[in-house]
Amino acid sequence: MNKILLIHFIAIILFSKELITPIPLKNDVNQKKALLGNKLFFDVRLSKNNTISCASCHILEEGGDDNLEVSFGIDGKTGDRNAPTVLNAKFNHTQFWDGRAVTLEDQASGPIHNPVEMNSNFNEIISKLNQDEDYVTLFNTIYKDGITGKNITNAIAEYESTLITPNGRFDKFLRGDKEALSEDEKKGYKLFKEYGCISCHNGVNIGGNLMQKIGVIEDFQSSDKGRYNLTKNEDDKYYFKVPSLRNISLTSPYFHDGLTPTLKDAVAKMSYYQIGYTLSEKEIDYIVQFLHTLTGEQNFQKEFSHE
Repeated sequence: MNKILLIHFIAIILFSKELITPIPLKNDVNQKKALLGNKLFFDVRLSKNNTISCASCHILEEGGDDNLEVSFGIDGKTGDRNAPTVLNAKFNHTQFWDGRAVTLEDQASGPIHNPVEMNSNFNEIISKLNQDEDYVTLFNTIYKDGITGKNITNAIAEYESTLITPNGRFDKFLRGDKEALSEDEKKGYKLFKEYGCISCHNGVNIGGNLMQKIGVIEDFQSSDKGRYNLTKNEDDKYYFKVPSLRNISLTSPYFHDGLTPTLKDAVAKMSYYQIGYTLSEKEIDYIVQFLHTLTGEQNFQKEFSHE
């Protein structure tokens, strides 16, 4: 059985099952840690030259990314991959495109030490923060050992855990409100399942829960070899974490290289490279309409009060 038939066969099997679950409406976090993490998330002192914060590349009002092909770090340096959204990142099984960070704490540490992002280290950051009485008080109140690298990333991760976007129209549909989607959006979801998109984009984050090769059916031209760069395992060539489709209409441009500007282009490319179909314009339009229903409510506090 060739790959296209196999994917179609799997899609038929999965079609009758609901593989996507709504984002929970209740989100338990440690508020004190989240307050501290929020302060750190927006603090440029985490970078070597005090110019870049976590929020520089993860603009919450822009979908949790920066809408650039690749991000700018200190001194105008550029990265080599598109910045993933930080929204709903707590639901991912790993972080970064190559899955090199297992937890949000691990992820928070990465940009701090990356020479083209923040280019700093915890010794420098701790020295800066120890000169701020507010930080000293906050850390000593929450953590027995005060300001440490581990506690810095723990607080940032706790704040990032608040950045969920529940109760989008599709979530309402999944919870039983069949009027939450239009007929065309329902057609888009039906096609999304029939063509097998759901085989990778499923779960609470509609992605983010497995690694997959980009170019399953047709070779995808990319100089970035994905997870292979990390493991040097031939089987990992061109494998990337499947991105979440939550709020996907807000996070252009798309894919690890950021070279796909529109959601329409992204759907057309994925249908060709991943499942071996050339969709009609109408089919693409239906699927894009469905994807717009995945934008959730942004009721999280973008910046907490520290008074």
